[in-house]
Amino acid sequence: MTFATQAATTATAFKVDDYVLYRDPAKFWRGEPGHTVVCRIDGVINYTSGARYDLVPVTGGWIRGAQGDYTRLLPPVDTMRDIDTAPLKTDGDVGGMTAAAVAWLTQHTATTTRRPELP
Repeated sequence: MTFATQAATTATAFKVDDYVLYRDPAKFWRGEPGHTVVCRIDGVINYTSGARYDLVPVTGGWIRGAQGDYTRLLPPVDTMRDIDTAPLKTDGDVGGMTAAAVAWLTQHTATTTRRPELP
């Protein structure tokens, strides 16, 4: 009889200013709300046992010494997917587009109809 085991996900080395999803393990196991938050890496502390991270939640506050095992990188490609996949021709109907996609397309259209300005 064979048993399937789930492969363990190892922690990634994050850099300052990376955006990550952090799960507070104590709050999670106690069943408390607010255990998972989006954060920006503010500092990296390297120990012989591994790196710890100072996090700034996007909603405010401060988390010191978070373990990398409880964080996952939020890739920019996922954050920007709505803009990257926005339809280029909407015929005036922008209801299916997110606000970020509409803003980007509006800005892009405004700069393509005139010569770019020098900095």
